[in-house]
Amino acid sequence: MKRASDTQGGPVALSKDGLPGWLHPVAHAVETVRPGQLSRFLPPADGAGRQSAVLVLFGEGVRGPELLLMERASSLRSHAGQPSFPGGALDPEDGDPSGDGPLRAALREAEEETGLDPAGVQLFGALPRLYIPVSGFVVTPVLGWWREPTPVGVVDPNETARVFTVPVADLTDPANRATAVHPSGHRGPAFLVESALVWGFTAGIIDRLLHFAGWERPWDREKQVPLDWRA
Repeated sequence: MKRASDTQGGPVALSKDGLPGWLHPVAHAVETVRPGQLSRFLPPADGAGRQSAVLVLFGEGVRGPELLLMERASSLRSHAGQPSFPGGALDPEDGDPSGDGPLRAALREAEEETGLDPAGVQLFGALPRLYIPVSGFVVTPVLGWWREPTPVGVVDPNETARVFTVPVADLTDPANRATAVHPSGHRGPAFLVESALVWGFTAGIIDRLLHFAGWERPWDREKQVPLDWRA
């Protein structure tokens, strides 16, 4: 068991103990997946990039397993208006970026952006660090189980437009899946859920988790959603 300090300075555990059975395939995938299986964009070998973390938080809603997402404010300089996982850059007080820093950062940012209580979140794994070239972030996706859900919502409208959950059943529904095509030629998975188009880094993580957890259903990869240059 790995330990870090949470946002209140107490211990936080990275543990798979007591996870619901439906999360076991995800926990197993976290242990076995390799960086190149998640993305072709990996951290620069020279160590460049701003260290950051996101919280991939699974909960249990009225329609079964779900994920917590937020929509970034349209006024932000980076990834404006995009649905994403809660998260952001590591602060010095978060600690070692190569150690437990990302765990603290993921919880801290999620609390700051959605108002959730970190005490109700059980962290059970972290995926390999990935890279977002457009913003220069080196991102550690930290996975959590929302063991004791608390109310969430927009904390700062200047940063967040809305906070919402998406049933995993909707994410695996072939009718909600498509390929996002950027004018630059880049193509990647996309999800049309909760009146939102989830694409880019966030959609890539969801896509790979569904795949390696064995939850993915066959979908039409020729169904395209065009993006504009502002995306």
